[in-house]
Amino acid sequence: MKINKQVVNKSTVAPEKQRSYHEIVEFLDAHWQTNKQDTSLSALKQLDKALGNVSQKTNVILVAGSNGKSLTINFAAPLLQAEGLTVGAFYMPHLLTYNERFAINKEHISNKTFTDLGNEVLNTAQNLELELNSFEILTMMALLYFQTNNVDVALIETSTVYVAPTICNAKITAITRITTDDASKTEAAIAEILELVKPDTHVISADQSKLSLQTMLTIVEAKGATWEMPIRKLAQLNYPFEQLHGRCAALAERIAQIYVNTILAKDSIVVSGSLLTKQKGQRGRPTLEAKRQQELNPRKTIEQFWKETDASLPARFQLLDKEKPTILLDAASNLDAFENLLLGIRLLYYQRPLKGLTLIIGCNNPDLNMIDFLKALRYFFKKTSGQVIVCPTQAVAGQNGGQSWDVEKVTNEIKGMKIKAKSAKSFKEAFESAQKSVDERNGLVVVTGSAALITEYWHYKDIKKL
Repeated sequence: MKINKQVVNKSTVAPEKQRSYHEIVEFLDAHWQTNKQDTSLSALKQLDKALGNVSQKTNVILVAGSNGKSLTINFAAPLLQAEGLTVGAFYMPHLLTYNERFAINKEHISNKTFTDLGNEVLNTAQNLELELNSFEILTMMALLYFQTNNVDVALIETSTVYVAPTICNAKITAITRITTDDASKTEAAIAEILELVKPDTHVISADQSKLSLQTMLTIVEAKGATWEMPIRKLAQLNYPFEQLHGRCAALAERIAQIYVNTILAKDSIVVSGSLLTKQKGQRGRPTLEAKRQQELNPRKTIEQFWKETDASLPARFQLLDKEKPTILLDAASNLDAFENLLLGIRLLYYQRPLKGLTLIIGCNNPDLNMIDFLKALRYFFKKTSGQVIVCPTQAVAGQNGGQSWDVEKVTNEIKGMKIKAKSAKSFKEAFESAQKSVDERNGLVVVTGSAALITEYWHYKDIKKL
């Protein structure tokens, strides 16, 4: 992972307390629940004003939905960068360090810049006697980071739990898809997510439910925003990612197209070799010289772009094929994400038969529909041989989730579905058992169920920074 070396204007940093990097991290770890009831963001708005209204100084694209938000941002950023734009990205959650949340042109923030920004935001909030939660602080740090480094456009991940990014007047709001484990709650979930939509915003969704899309359209029109044609295709990523992440990539492509051809259309200069800008039609036959230049420098197509794109992102179906046995990391924690993961494992099996498969599952999602989850596992193991090891999870500050599963109870429920399963007292015990259960060269160990379990994997490997 590259580390960005952008510089923050030191003259603007508050002169009061100068915290170290680790002191800022400790503060953030301790304040995730602070002031979460302030849905009007009154404290954040005061802080924003004191910092020069940074929320209004960068063009922002918000990405929301149940799953696939980080992937969509990860695909959209290089597309916009290919158009000559400087692109900021703000992700959530992080696995090992808060730095993972901030990037400019896909390079992550340095510890020094993170520390300078943290001190500026925290000291300003302290001077104003404001209480803010950690996501509000991180959001303001991100906006200040992007504004200081003259970012052209920022892609920001948001949720119904942490609404701080809605302080921005987003040019585009993208909805990956909205799913709930209880179908009767889907309409309410849609209404809750679309609360972040503001007038004059372009809204685009990759959801495939016609009923959900109609509900979104009604809400968007009532808010005076612009409803864009929903995503109908998959981007042509390499196998097996087209079926897994193709819709997120297609949404990213549409985001970039709308931004370049609509938001920037009046002021934009067509970039040579642009993948997204609409080219004016040429009148008459091309000259011999034009034909020769086209042959020597053929224009890159969007299809070529996707074939050359790395479709992996840490903890989102991340395949570590240099490990023995091969390790697959996926932070799936709801039913929709689990089903996508199981599809991906099956696609890997079609590519090359696996000699041993073990799923290590540690979940802390209290809303997971266990009946449907168990049915999905049973259907999967009817066609694919393997086993499950259930282990507890350790809470990580800044990651969603509640209390860890009752390991013994869940293990017995899985066994009740005629699936080979056992429990483990810790991730270490589960992982070492899983390694022994599969072939070293052609086996697969899957670590899934929560971002917290992925964090435990990296800690087990003694990795401190991704």
